[in-house]
Amino acid sequence: MPHIQTLDAHLADLIAAGEVVERPASVAKELLENAIDAGASAVTVEIQNGGMTLIRVTDNGCGIAPEEVETAFLRHATSKIRTEYDLEAIGTLGFRGEALAAIAAVSRVDLLTRLPDRPMGVSLELEGGVVVSKEEAGCPAGTTMVVRDLFYNTPARLKFMKKDSAEGAAVYAAVQREALSHPEVSVKFLRDGKQEMHTPGDGSLESAVYAVLGRETALGLLPVSGSGEEMKVTGFTSRPTCCRGSRGGQHFFVNGRYVKSRTMMAALEEAYANQKMVGKFPACVLHLTTKLNAVDVNVHPTKQEVKFGSDKRVFDTVYYAVRSALEGDRQRPAAVLEKPKAHDTVTPNQTAFRTMTAEQYRAMAETETKPAAKKQPVRPGLSALERLGRAPLRDFTVPRTAERPANIQTPPVPPPAVSRPAERVEKSISQPVRTEVRVPVRTEPVRPPEQAAPVPEPKPQTMPEPEPVPVPVSEPDPTPEPEPWRVAGEVFDTYIIVEQGDKVLLIDKHAAHERMNFDKLKAEGYTPMCQMLLTPVIFTPTAEEGAILLENLPLLGRFGFEVEDFGGGSLIVRQCPDYLDTGDIQPTLTSLAGELLTTGRADPAAARDALMHTMACKAAIKGGQKNGPQELEKVAGAVMRGEVKYCPHGRPVAIELKRKELEKQFKRA
Repeated sequence: MPHIQTLDAHLADLIAAGEVVERPASVAKELLENAIDAGASAVTVEIQNGGMTLIRVTDNGCGIAPEEVETAFLRHATSKIRTEYDLEAIGTLGFRGEALAAIAAVSRVDLLTRLPDRPMGVSLELEGGVVVSKEEAGCPAGTTMVVRDLFYNTPARLKFMKKDSAEGAAVYAAVQREALSHPEVSVKFLRDGKQEMHTPGDGSLESAVYAVLGRETALGLLPVSGSGEEMKVTGFTSRPTCCRGSRGGQHFFVNGRYVKSRTMMAALEEAYANQKMVGKFPACVLHLTTKLNAVDVNVHPTKQEVKFGSDKRVFDTVYYAVRSALEGDRQRPAAVLEKPKAHDTVTPNQTAFRTMTAEQYRAMAETETKPAAKKQPVRPGLSALERLGRAPLRDFTVPRTAERPANIQTPPVPPPAVSRPAERVEKSISQPVRTEVRVPVRTEPVRPPEQAAPVPEPKPQTMPEPEPVPVPVSEPDPTPEPEPWRVAGEVFDTYIIVEQGDKVLLIDKHAAHERMNFDKLKAEGYTPMCQMLLTPVIFTPTAEEGAILLENLPLLGRFGFEVEDFGGGSLIVRQCPDYLDTGDIQPTLTSLAGELLTTGRADPAAARDALMHTMACKAAIKGGQKNGPQELEKVAGAVMRGEVKYCPHGRPVAIELKRKELEKQFKRA
């Protein structure tokens, strides 16, 4: 049996570093929290190469006394805990006393600090946790901590680090969370010499949200304020129409500390029940303030998970606060627009349209062109199905208004009693695109009459055999006509009703069209039709989403997107696929980023398939959308020909009902 012995101090520091320092973002978080605890009103975080070669955190806090700088890097050394009773009511961010020791054990550290009431400061240099030099130095009041060459002495940890862009995005996200947790502190973030964020530090959470999350996100938020039993909730939550495709926009804070709380998340999403789209998640910045002894923050090494004394109180407080904010919002949804006034009309040569949303511009264009449409009908633009397929269809688009111009011909819908299905079958036979039916063909060899096989001579047997009958050689049977079918209608603007023989099929038009799009995107040599945007789309994703999109620009280009870094954490889209509406660009790219974050770094092939799924879904016709008879026939034809059986997610696209089943339901059988 091995002998028990005490670990070396350096080895113990390396083990502690594995718990506290996972990546550069962990270092930036610990140093930034120490700066906030030191009473700083302004903090600057600077990184290079994703934080692997340099992390510099400068603050104007209280500083460290020269005689205590070496003690600060010892394990279990802290200024925030004195007695065991302090653990019951922790109000500071960093308190474990292992952060600086763990960081110094796996990097090279330079410390420069000065107390406000002292004329001179001190400079300390450490390498691998060992003090190299200490000397007096002139410096501003506060502390500057420089961490270089992270994990230089632990190659096992170094090989698991991601790309510099991914690590830098993680550092940026950590700095953003700390800036939102303390709006009274001005936080500046620099990456490779370029400033990407700067909060004003005026104590207003709204100002911090605007500076960190961007203008577009801030304008879609509602103020939240509520209180419960010895608890208070303040902050902002998104309107139901501004929900996102992931939970990346949810930020929860407890007593100024960023946490990941399932209780608060469940309360938030429960408050949005029956108010948001399925598959969408609200964004929020919620601060929960409670008694220090009502929450235990020392249950996880990273201190991002906490334990409440009463989860029910927390749930109720968050739920009713968010619910009140949603019920008090009297703003109409963005899709419901009022008719623009006369003095608001914008002419094409003006630039005011740059401040309008896509829905406002479409509503204005409809209002201006309606009178002219009665005199001179104009064929509407191509639908999503035509733009993706590029297949010539007869009168593919159908006006969706009650009045139909006289010169637009639409095929009449035959009544059920007239034998129109036969005519439709004849027409479909003449069009091989619609009538491709696989029928089993005889596999026996067929020879022309002059080359018919000779009849074999009978073998001598005791009993006479009848003479063999020659097999007549004939041409193969003609291909049987497919069983006629017809589109009988549509229910709920979602399911196509197809009648074929003694059965009825219900086809989910969105699922079927999504599969058609997916197969087209996955086909070899497929090149999407792209459109340059007259007004580029600018949006601000989360730090992780923006980084993963910029890492996969060639992959986005394959799908027709031209995306660039616009600075300040924003991205600009100059080109997109032609079948994608302008309003769908941001949700699509956000969904693509979510798919890449979950699958992109693990399996590139799975990431491409996930991207195709998202693109096919966004380009497909939607359930509840009005579609013309030609569109419905094209989707139904793909299903009836057997080209489409399942959607890309594995759901069936059609269900079949036999005539006997229907008659049985009506007691006719």
